[in-house]
Amino acid sequence: MSKKHITFIINPRAGVEREKEIKSAIKAQLNEFLYSYDIQYTQYAKHGTELARAAAANGAYAVVAVGGDGSVNDIVKGLAGTDTALAIIPKGSGNGMARTMKIPLDTFAAVKVINSGRVATMDIGYANDLLFVSNAGVAFDALISKKFAKSEKRGFGVYSWLVTKHLWTYKPWPFKINIDGKDVDDKAFMITVANGQQFGYNFRIAPTASYSDGLLDLVIVKPFPKALGGLIALRAMQGNILDSPYVTHLRGKEITISHPQLKLMQTDGDAHECASEIKFSIKKGAQKIIVP
Repeated sequence: MSKKHITFIINPRAGVEREKEIKSAIKAQLNEFLYSYDIQYTQYAKHGTELARAAAANGAYAVVAVGGDGSVNDIVKGLAGTDTALAIIPKGSGNGMARTMKIPLDTFAAVKVINSGRVATMDIGYANDLLFVSNAGVAFDALISKKFAKSEKRGFGVYSWLVTKHLWTYKPWPFKINIDGKDVDDKAFMITVANGQQFGYNFRIAPTASYSDGLLDLVIVKPFPKALGGLIALRAMQGNILDSPYVTHLRGKEITISHPQLKLMQTDGDAHECASEIKFSIKKGAQKIIVP
C-alpha cells in the first residue's frame, strides 16, 4: 500500500524553538507507515497559498496549516477546488477556527489528530470575492484587526488592550443590512458574519455557529453603554453573548452590508480596504478537513 503524502506549511517567523517543537511532534507522532511528508516554509505574505496549491497539484493527501486563522485562510485559498484535505496545527495568536473544531492547541496532540484521519467537510464563506474560513466583519472588529496587525507584540493581552483603548472613542454607524432578501437595517457597533464560532482566545462571537450547516451566522452588536463593554466581553467568553439585549443573531445564505463611508473590513483577522457594499455568501462542504 502506497503512503499518503502530507505537506506541512510553516511560517519561519514562528521562531527556532517553535520550529523544533513542530518537527519533534511530527517525528514522534505522525504514523510513518501510513504517511510520507515534507515541510515547506513561507517566505513572504500569501506564499502559503502558492505552496498549498502546488502541493495539491502534486497529489498531496493533506496540507497542514501550521499557524493561526490567517495561515488557515492562506492554505484554504490554495486548496479551493481540489480534493486535498486541510489539517491544522494551531500556532497563531487566537486560533479561532482550531478551537471551533476542537483541534488541540498542544502540538503533539494536534499531530495525533492527523493520524486519526477523520475527514469532514467545511463550508467556505466569501465576502465579495474574498474567501474566509472563520469569520468576516465590519465596524469595530475590522478596526481592531487593523490595529492588531500593526502591533509588534501579539497575544491576548495586546488584543484586550486595543479593544479597551478604542472602545470609548468608536462611533457606531447605521448600516443597510439584508439577509436572504429580508432588510434588517440597524445601527451597529460591530457586525460579524461567522462560519466559525469565535475570533480566538475563546471569545465566542457566534457560539452556535456551525462550519458545516451551509449557513452564515450574522451577529449584530448594537450600540451599548460603554460601561457595559466588559460585561458583553465576559458574555462572549462564557459563550452566551447571544443572550445580550444589545445583540441580534440571524442565520442565512446571502447577506449584504453597506454604508456610504464603509472602507474597511476583516476576513479571518486580516484587515482590508473594501467597497461601500459587501455581499457575503457561503459554499457548503467546499473543503475537506481533518478533525478529531
